Amino acid sequence: MNRVTTGSGSSRGQVPGVPVVGIEQLGRVHFLGLAGVGVSAVARLMLSAGVPISGTDAKDLPVLDEFRAAGVPVRVGYAAENLVSVEQETGERIDTIVASSVAQAGTNPEFDAAAAAGKRLLHRSEGLAACMAAKRGIAIAGTHGKTTTSSMVAAMLHHAGTSPSFAIGATVAGFGTNAAAGSGQWFVAEADESDGTLLNYAPEIAVVTNVEADHLDHYGTAEAVHQIFADFAERILPGGALILCIDDPGAASLAEKVRSPLTARNVELTTYGTAPEADLTLTELTTGSTGVQAQLHSGSQRAQLQLPVPGVHNARNAAAAVAVGLYCGLQLSTAAAGVASFRGSSRRFEWRGTVDSIRVYDDYAHHPTEVTAVLAAARSAADTGRVHAIFQPHLFSRTRAFATEFGTALGAADTVRVLEIYPAREEPIPGVSSELLGHPVRTRAQAVEEIVQIAEPGDVVLTLGAGDITELGPQIVSALQRSRTHADRT
Repeated sequence: MNRVTTGSGSSRGQVPGVPVVGIEQLGRVHFLGLAGVGVSAVARLMLSAGVPISGTDAKDLPVLDEFRAAGVPVRVGYAAENLVSVEQETGERIDTIVASSVAQAGTNPEFDAAAAAGKRLLHRSEGLAACMAAKRGIAIAGTHGKTTTSSMVAAMLHHAGTSPSFAIGATVAGFGTNAAAGSGQWFVAEADESDGTLLNYAPEIAVVTNVEADHLDHYGTAEAVHQIFADFAERILPGGALILCIDDPGAASLAEKVRSPLTARNVELTTYGTAPEADLTLTELTTGSTGVQAQLHSGSQRAQLQLPVPGVHNARNAAAAVAVGLYCGLQLSTAAAGVASFRGSSRRFEWRGTVDSIRVYDDYAHHPTEVTAVLAAARSAADTGRVHAIFQPHLFSRTRAFATEFGTALGAADTVRVLEIYPAREEPIPGVSSELLGHPVRTRAQAVEEIVQIAEPGDVVLTLGAGDITELGPQIVSALQRSRTHADRT
């Protein structure tokens, strides 16, 4: 699996039908949805590369202050005249628009004005692909675990001294950002399958952590979800590598489907997992409140893996990162040590505070498989304590599709409270509500009040969901502090 990594850029050739546009071709770039985690990452990268940029967002969020401080023209509130206003302010023509998934034709006046003016229109993912064009791309995909795995890869390569560039869907602990332009040849990118835009990348290395039915509001069927990952494998540059988890049935099925086509294109297929047939094998795996330990085996190489984050799923994510490191030319022990430097990503079992030995965590889990994995991690972290889960379902369509599975997954917690569905981009669906999950539905205030009443020293409180439930963690910590202070005084 070890590769010699000489040279830089995407020198292994291109995939037919996947145009590679470099940022030097974009001219002045204007971003729609500048405050969003994905769009802001691309904007940071282009700004670091010296590309003149500007941007608009619907809300004046704190991230916009970062761009203002860098001298970037920023507008709040979408309007067709913003484009003219920015051009007048800068004295330069806007050549390219990079837009989020929600700022698109027919729904955004600024996008429509740009289209009418004949400007180049790029989706966020195409903007990111342009940033990657001069580097050797590593694209991390999968239904679950791609943010953590991407963060681990970036941390590992940084620890090894390779100075990678990266763009990830969450702030990475230790970096303090979700995107940075490094001086090295590798570029780590999280590839989002939710709307099929992962097909805009042509990486040298692709990772698929797992393949499972999700985003059925976009794809319609589980078969279509599986197909998008097969299509993604076709985007790997000749001479590159596909790395996937053999423990996952969907990824294992993908391996068999694409093995022959990959071989014909000289693309290496590498597997990882606890299964003995994996190319990179995890053995002697233990997980507890202090994290995960395991042995890694790759050919004749052996190494100890020690992670400061709990959960068997994180051991598999770490193995994926190590497999990437081996392809990049690192020794197994060096890759394992680099992954061990990972300290977490925002909203991935993120510690929000401890009061009277009650630990409060927040996690982005919004699919039954993710909920199952993170509750298992919480269970190991709690040890003899109890696990209290507060879950906010995300999307009416996902709640309808997986109501029974969510109910079962949440049953692994000692107590469960479910909030109302976070609609995101959807309108309500008749007959679909949080009550379908089979657990008590509470308001935020009720959930916080009940946690304060029942949580005891040693317990773990976990807020779960892809919506705004992340705001609840600090509220729970504050409520616990007030409760304990009041108890001490009385």
